[in-house]
Amino acid sequence: MITKNRRLAIIQELVNVHSPNSQGKLLKLLHERGFAITQTTLSRDIKQLKISKMPDERGNYIYTTPHNETNYSNRNSAKEKIGHNSNRGFISIDFSNQLGVIKTRPGYAHGIAMDFEYHASSLILGAIADDDIILIILREGISRKEILNKLAIIIPGITKEDYGSNIQK
Repeated sequence: MITKNRRLAIIQELVNVHSPNSQGKLLKLLHERGFAITQTTLSRDIKQLKISKMPDERGNYIYTTPHNETNYSNRNSAKEKIGHNSNRGFISIDFSNQLGVIKTRPGYAHGIAMDFEYHASSLILGAIADDDIILIILREGISRKEILNKLAIIIPGITKEDYGSNIQK
């Protein structure tokens, strides 16, 4: 019998190597590797592994792991310009007290939110993503500048024009 930990490791490997664009394709890859699991089990595993869908360089949505997502953004950041035409999807950020709102192109918010939560967990309590907007909740005592510096690491090339009007704090 194959253990759950082994199955989870194989799922991560399959996502990183094959970049499937649907659960059906991922399930087929698992069946080819000898795993007789249901789509329900796969859905739970995907959630546990924090696998999400992100647009690839051609704009097609693929499954990606948080680690692979970071590698993908680092691999492509040198050739991207941040802003409305960005492959990465970032449009702008603005703040109100301890809340930040990040606007993205449709479909990009979830991936950016996952990157931000992964790399900025010491600065934020969390991030809530919709299709094209992210709400971030800053920890007490964290400045907007600290958030912007971290965001600039995650999405290189952000300029002051991308910031909202109230970032002075």
